[in-house]
Amino acid sequence: MTDISKIRNFSIVAHIDHGKSTLADRLIQSTGTVAARDMKEQMLDSMDIERERGITIKANSVRIDYKAKDGETYVLNLIDTPGHVDFAYEVSRSMRAVEGSLLVVDSTQGVEAQTLANVYQAIDANHEIVPVLNKIDLPASEPEKVCDQIEDVIGIDASGAILVSAKTGVGIPEVLEAIVTRLPAPKGDRNAPLKAMLVDSWYDAYLGVVVLIRVIDGVLKKGERIRMIATNAVYPVDRIGVFRPQMTVIDELGPGEIGFLTASIKQVADTAVGDTITHEKKGCEKALPGFKPSQPVVFCGLFPVDNAEFEDLRDAISKLSLNDASFSTEMETSAALGFGFRCGFLGLLHMEVIRDRLEREYDIDLITTAPSVVYHIHMRDGTVKELHNPADMPDLTFVDHIEEPRIKATILVPDEYLGDVLKLCQDRRGIQMDLTYAGSRAMVVYDLPLNEVVFDFYDRLKSVTKGYASFDYQMYGYREDFLVKMQILVNDEPVDALSTMVHRDRAENRGRQMVEKLKELIPQHMFKIPIQAAIGGRIIARETLSALRKDVTAKCYGGDVSRKRKLLDKQKAGKKKMRQFGKVEIPQQAFISALKMDD
Repeated sequence: MTDISKIRNFSIVAHIDHGKSTLADRLIQSTGTVAARDMKEQMLDSMDIERERGITIKANSVRIDYKAKDGETYVLNLIDTPGHVDFAYEVSRSMRAVEGSLLVVDSTQGVEAQTLANVYQAIDANHEIVPVLNKIDLPASEPEKVCDQIEDVIGIDASGAILVSAKTGVGIPEVLEAIVTRLPAPKGDRNAPLKAMLVDSWYDAYLGVVVLIRVIDGVLKKGERIRMIATNAVYPVDRIGVFRPQMTVIDELGPGEIGFLTASIKQVADTAVGDTITHEKKGCEKALPGFKPSQPVVFCGLFPVDNAEFEDLRDAISKLSLNDASFSTEMETSAALGFGFRCGFLGLLHMEVIRDRLEREYDIDLITTAPSVVYHIHMRDGTVKELHNPADMPDLTFVDHIEEPRIKATILVPDEYLGDVLKLCQDRRGIQMDLTYAGSRAMVVYDLPLNEVVFDFYDRLKSVTKGYASFDYQMYGYREDFLVKMQILVNDEPVDALSTMVHRDRAENRGRQMVEKLKELIPQHMFKIPIQAAIGGRIIARETLSALRKDVTAKCYGGDVSRKRKLLDKQKAGKKKMRQFGKVEIPQQAFISALKMDD
């Protein structure tokens, strides 16, 4: 049993690459939580893809025992959170389970867009925040300037900021002391009925569903029967434990503690994140407020390259969704691509990560269709439909108007690149909302259509600012605009996977780019192939891919010209027939390249 005044729960928040996971490694190492021989880089990142890309995708927790300078031993529960905008949902969940945050800022880069977003989430959760300036071992480090920036931009006191180098271990003892002295202990009543928050859950092949919980009041012991308030399901608790990063079984969890339980739960879908767990009998009356469910914002189709692999893909997706409840799937069929799934993701990085995991962990070759967003279609009869796939667009005679999702984007950029960033946002139909300065950097706030951001906005932003801009966004609502569905026809056949929704003023430009690109990407056939972009029945752009020629008159030398004519006419008729019945093979690479637009 742990004395509640000796517990500290905290998370580490920061922008991408500012050193959260490395700082977590040093805290684990310096307290001897993990034996030196078991220590490795990114200790808390368990997925291969996290290690390879050097990013955190899932928030992970670890329990550290720390002997402070006052001679007391404290229990520190640390949650390492992702820094990327697509996984902001993971961050907001982790925040609710703890009382304080270490705000890590790279002392060479300063405050970035995602630093702001994550700090505001911590402030919303009423956290005590301790600023930590990382990477002070680098020659470009400017701690005083960054402290001023934290005070100007975020508005929290940075006079007590701790200077550390998570790589070399400088300043780590000061961080541990600050956690104990500056962060509050959790509050909770040991004798009240059990009330615990379900923070996260994932599937383990041996134990079933593992549930990460934070106990608020009461005590949870092994063998007790628990009830989930949201689903009203009752389970007997098989085991209780904590992560030191390895699972360690203990007898009970008291108020303020973070740990896990397993209870023969079969599916992750049975454990709603944010749910309240209590005892079956004498449970708590009032549930915790819980979290808003995550809303997918980007949709795309996933199809196996080989149709025979469809069943494997279905298995793989159902296994993946056990561990990631934030992406949604439904079956779909396409004339060109056969059977597949329409999947919804929290953002483009999330989509890439899921696609990589499907290809790598389950060894399936995939075709990914154009990413699209959810449009609201207002029909003439007053009903509103959600459109996830441009191919399902209803007949325009029944449509009154179409609304598209908008985002509020915050971009922090050095002054010399400001003009390029403003031009990029204007080109993408953005509306400027705010422009302020934080030191030598401009902070621009734009209202942008999500549709324009989904494709390659982030890549373009990085290239026009030479990588110095940082970008963060949140959903901002829907607005009506003049949108149309653009189809691509290859040899007069529409290709579902390439239909997109575009703004009417941009359609011709976009269509022309697309057909020119496809002309380069589709290999030549024995017959000529028209490639067209169309809106409704109107062709707005066309390119023709010429046929491969075979010289049929090679065997005629001399003689009458009518013999050659006859052979050429026969070839012409054959090509006409081939064009009528011939199938055009569009290579997988063409789909992906045609959708990445260069301005």
